[in-house]
Amino acid sequence: MRSIRAIIPAAGKGKRLQKVSGDAPKAMFRVAGRPMLEVVLENVGFIPPENVYIVVGYRKEMIMAHFGQRYCYNEQTEQLGTGHAVMTCAEDFKDFDGDVLITFGDMPLFRREEMEKMCRQHAQNGADCTLMTAQNPNLTMWARVVRDDQGAFAAIVEGKDCTPEQAQIKELFSGVMVFNSRSLFEVLPQVGCANAQGEYYVTEVPELMVKKGMKVQTYFTADGDDLRGINTPEDLEACERILQARMETAYRN
Repeated sequence: MRSIRAIIPAAGKGKRLQKVSGDAPKAMFRVAGRPMLEVVLENVGFIPPENVYIVVGYRKEMIMAHFGQRYCYNEQTEQLGTGHAVMTCAEDFKDFDGDVLITFGDMPLFRREEMEKMCRQHAQNGADCTLMTAQNPNLTMWARVVRDDQGAFAAIVEGKDCTPEQAQIKELFSGVMVFNSRSLFEVLPQVGCANAQGEYYVTEVPELMVKKGMKVQTYFTADGDDLRGINTPEDLEACERILQARMETAYRN
C-alpha cells in the first residue's frame, strides 16, 4: 500500500448529546464503555499513530490529554464544516505525496478491515478519490450516490436535498473517503459555502474532481449499519445494540 495518513475531524460539541454526556466534546462521548473516538482510532489502526491527524476544537484539552502525543493534532477554532476541518491540515500535507483517509470521530461502526480494503483498492487503481458506499433502507435521510448514464460516480446529494427520483436511489454515501493527498488539497480550496449552514463540506470534493477529469471510484461495503453515526441519544442506543451484537457474533465464532 502507498504511504497513507488519516484525518479525523473531532472538533464538535455535540449539543444534542449533552443531556447525557455533560460538557465533554462529542468525540469523547462513551459508546460501549469507551470514548467513541477511541473506537474510531482503533478502526484506523492500520495507519501508524504518528500519521493520524485529529482535528480538535471544543474542549480540545480533554481529547489531547486522553490520547496523548502519539497522534498529531490540528485545531479548528470555528466549526465551519468538514471541508474547513480538513483544510486545517493543509500546511502539514503540503509536501506529502501519498493517500489520506478521512473518517469521523462520531462514527465508530466502520470496520477496520473494510477501510483497509478500500484504501488498498484506491492505491491499486491509482484513483484520486475512492468513496465508501452501502445500502441501508432504514437510513432514509442519508446522502445518495448519484451515477451517470455509464454507471460512473457523478455526485453526492444530501438526503434533504434529494429530488423524489434521487430519494429512490438505494446506494448511500458513508462519509468515509480516501484521496490522493495532492489531488485533495488542490481541489479543496474550491469548495464553496453556499448552503443553509454557511459551511464547507468535504463531500463536495469528489464531484469537483469528476468535473476536472480526475478519477473518482467507489468501494461498496456489505453491512449498511457501518454508516450510522452518533448525533442523538437514540443514535447512541442503536449503535450500542449493533456493537453488542457484533461482539456476541465474534465471541461465538
